[in-house]
Amino acid sequence: MSAAHGRAVPGPVARAGARVFDVVYLCFGAAAWAIVAYKARAWFRDRQNADLGLTCVMTAGVANVFLLSAPSVYRWFDRLVGVANLAMVFLYSSVVVFATGALVLMLRWTGSAVRPRTVVTAVGAAWSVAVIGFAVGRPDAVEHPRDFSTAYAEAPGVVTFLVLYLAIFGSGLAGLGVLCRRYASTLRGSWLARGLRVLAAGCWLGLAYCACKVIGFLFSWAGRDLPWLSNGVAPLTASVAALLVLAGFAIPALGPRVSAWRRLRRLNPLWREVTAQAPEVAMAAYMGYPGWTGWWPFADLEWRANRQMAEIRDVQRGVRRHVEAEALEIARVKGRAAGLGDWQLVAFMEAAALRRGLLNQAAGRVPVPGADSVVVETGAGPGQEHEHLARVADVYHQPLVDEVLEELGERTAAQRQ
Repeated sequence: MSAAHGRAVPGPVARAGARVFDVVYLCFGAAAWAIVAYKARAWFRDRQNADLGLTCVMTAGVANVFLLSAPSVYRWFDRLVGVANLAMVFLYSSVVVFATGALVLMLRWTGSAVRPRTVVTAVGAAWSVAVIGFAVGRPDAVEHPRDFSTAYAEAPGVVTFLVLYLAIFGSGLAGLGVLCRRYASTLRGSWLARGLRVLAAGCWLGLAYCACKVIGFLFSWAGRDLPWLSNGVAPLTASVAALLVLAGFAIPALGPRVSAWRRLRRLNPLWREVTAQAPEVAMAAYMGYPGWTGWWPFADLEWRANRQMAEIRDVQRGVRRHVEAEALEIARVKGRAAGLGDWQLVAFMEAAALRRGLLNQAAGRVPVPGADSVVVETGAGPGQEHEHLARVADVYHQPLVDEVLEELGERTAAQRQ
């Protein structure tokens, strides 16, 4: 180890380990910054949403932690500024930014009388003391990207820096974890509730990281170092916690898009078939989707899913007069006989009526009496209606539907005779 030059000379094993950490942390960092970009894009569209802007800043703090945790980036930064371990100050400062954001969110969500500016000022003052402790308390200028806390466990200034960091971080995690869990229990089944639960899990795991660091300090001061805990378990715990926090922030935004993509995949075959026979209802046929949709399959998923649902409903209304009055009843009887459940039965009835209506429309037949309606499921919210039409698409070509059409065809032929 060369203290004169401020860095150790790593051996082959250490270099290989550093490369592994580089790959892992840089990949995590790239994913984290992608989430930051996605959330920032949403915030730029809604700048009045202070909570969204705050979560953008918090997410950026986590992303910066991953970036500076890569040993090569850590050493590059130190060489750039000419101060050993200054990267650790910026790394922990990013964590403090996240923790401060968590405390401010807690105040905003609970309607506390404490002003967020007061908390930010208090944290800023405490962190200033911590940075001063780092600046004046370093006993050497050797880089310690992976064992900083154990290397300086006997240096009072650095210990002050670390203890204040853990206190700020731990308080932010505890407050945010309790709050997320409480709000998640009131938002059952939503993507926001899932995100809050994952975020809470990340906070609890982050507290475990703080506990590992504190225990490591106590044992070091007692003359018994636990490097496997401070330098092994703690960083691993912190990394998993950070990933959970990022996932918790991303799920409420990405979850609905995933659901919309799944609905779109299930609706698309039915939409293509019915709009091919009734092209006048297809908005895309004469207006086109937004320009980027043609080459980016995940663009405007919610809009496209809603549009396809509306166009399928338009076709259903358009073919109503071409459907025999008894079509739904025949489908109901056959569906019950086949043991279909309530949701399956409703979807099956609509699929049979829709296929019959399109066949009669193509043949120019208008039965008398016609059906009052071919839409069985009504009054549901958009999500439930999407799911219902997806079930209609699933059963649209089932053999049982063919049996209904055959019976209707036989009845029509008998009536003509």
